[in-house]
Amino acid sequence: MDGFNIEISERKKLILEAVVNEHVATGEPVGSKLLAKYMPYSSATIRNEMAELEALGYLEHPYESAGRVPTKKGYRYFVDSLMSSYRMTVGESQELNRLSKMKLTEIDKIIDSAASLAGAITNYTTLTFKGKPGGAVITNFKVMKMSAHRFLLIMVTSADVAKTKHITVDFEVTSGMLKRLEFVLNRHLAGKNIEEITVPVILQMEEIMGEDGKQLISPIIKIVYEITNELGGDLNFDGVNRLLQYPEYNDLEKLRGVLGALEHKSDLIDIVSQSPKDEVNVFIGQENRVETMSDSTLVFRTITRGDKVVGAIGVIGPCRMDYAKVVTTVDMLSRNIQQMLSGGELPEGRNTEGDNK
Repeated sequence: MDGFNIEISERKKLILEAVVNEHVATGEPVGSKLLAKYMPYSSATIRNEMAELEALGYLEHPYESAGRVPTKKGYRYFVDSLMSSYRMTVGESQELNRLSKMKLTEIDKIIDSAASLAGAITNYTTLTFKGKPGGAVITNFKVMKMSAHRFLLIMVTSADVAKTKHITVDFEVTSGMLKRLEFVLNRHLAGKNIEEITVPVILQMEEIMGEDGKQLISPIIKIVYEITNELGGDLNFDGVNRLLQYPEYNDLEKLRGVLGALEHKSDLIDIVSQSPKDEVNVFIGQENRVETMSDSTLVFRTITRGDKVVGAIGVIGPCRMDYAKVVTTVDMLSRNIQQMLSGGELPEGRNTEGDNK
């Protein structure tokens, strides 16, 4: 990301970390005099370093004030480089252990319970994705010519989500060839799951396309496999009223925008389905590509069984978020459920009360 290749000093890192933690805790701009009370630097030194951090884009003045707050870039640097692991309390660990005792046959109930626990621990709105068996199915294909060597493939899934892929080839494609391709795709692939896309089906498609067009089938089959392996299923939210507790959503337009994004689920499903599967994903502000959520953060991790996504647990809240607590909670809950599904031993709920940072 822009500006992230600029190395900042250890002192600046400590001050930025302190500003983020203090602002998350209080919601107020953070001044140098406050930090000087518990940091080994003078107020003047801290003030100068904060001014340089502002020039680098990590801090900003929210209004006429001596204090500063983190920018989205500042939060990103904090999450990537400065954030410490959250240590769960005894009570939170006990709840986690109780979750591990649930029957594996109730996977939907386990995911719902995990999301409820995540909301109780973090005090943010939680989301759950529940994958459909076999993944999404593509129900309709459309092909649009872009240039002599490029065309757009539009796919509508059974979750009513539109997927688009630009395909470039090293030979000229004609309008007739693409019209024939659209017919072949809808006749032989629409509505089929992965198991039904067999070698004989692929060979039949290539035969219909003829010598001049059969080279188009292979790259499209690869794309179809990727799409059908993506998450398809239900997206639900819990604790939406928690958003009202944060001053960031006192602006009715911002609140209306976030609620609109939650109501129109396809954009969020798209984000989850195209994100890395084996890590906690943190989208801060505009990183989530949903314009109405430019002042919010989305954190989630998918739950897989074998190679298939069976669900996901996540959290939505303001950019001024307790990232350590949220990331640790989402990661631990989703990992534990995934371990339950694989038949492994669950780690005991660790850490003790009073160790939280």
